[in-house]
Amino acid sequence: MTESVNSSRRPYDSSRRRAHAEQNRAAILDTARRRFLAEGYACCTMGAIASEAGVSVETIYKVFGNKAGLLRALFDVAVGGDEEPVPKRHRALVDRMWTEPDPEQKLRLYGEIIGSGAARVQPIQLMAREAAASDPAAAEVYDTIREERLERMVAFAEFLRDCGALRAGVTVDEARDVLWTYNSAEIWELLVLKRGWKPTRYGRWVGDALVAALLAREASPSR
Repeated sequence: MTESVNSSRRPYDSSRRRAHAEQNRAAILDTARRRFLAEGYACCTMGAIASEAGVSVETIYKVFGNKAGLLRALFDVAVGGDEEPVPKRHRALVDRMWTEPDPEQKLRLYGEIIGSGAARVQPIQLMAREAAASDPAAAEVYDTIREERLERMVAFAEFLRDCGALRAGVTVDEARDVLWTYNSAEIWELLVLKRGWKPTRYGRWVGDALVAALLAREASPSR
């Protein structure tokens, strides 16, 4: 009798539970992004996010740890997370940039990438900067984001050095810092938000500026 009852049990459907958890995570992130940007990080409460997303506050803490953890997850998704897929054109640009052997073309493609993705990424960085002023945990997240972005520029700077493209006197550290600066939310804020530049113009300007600042004249064919 016992064997019959046990054998009739349906196997546990972990895929359904996983899908439900992923839906909850996506709903939380979508709601948090909209409300953080509209209301400000400090003013928006976890309770308000939970209510709109249709989850409990405990669920948010379980998934993200705390409010700063939610902020970090928003940045990761903006850069290219699973919950908000990066547009195909942007992904194609990234692939082309990393396989492009010509330094000048590589930098110009990088400018295009910054221009096409900035509207998704930079508002989160600016929000993190604002949150850092009043929340020590958010300040740690903001500092980490900036440091990780700086570290990612090392590979780019080393590529330019290794192929002999850097202008005489420009070190890898200087090239890294220049790349990091032109990738900053602050420059995007000044030119796009304050001066009304279009993303395509902004991206083209970044590429031109990087070529002028970093490359040896002979590394870039005349145009």
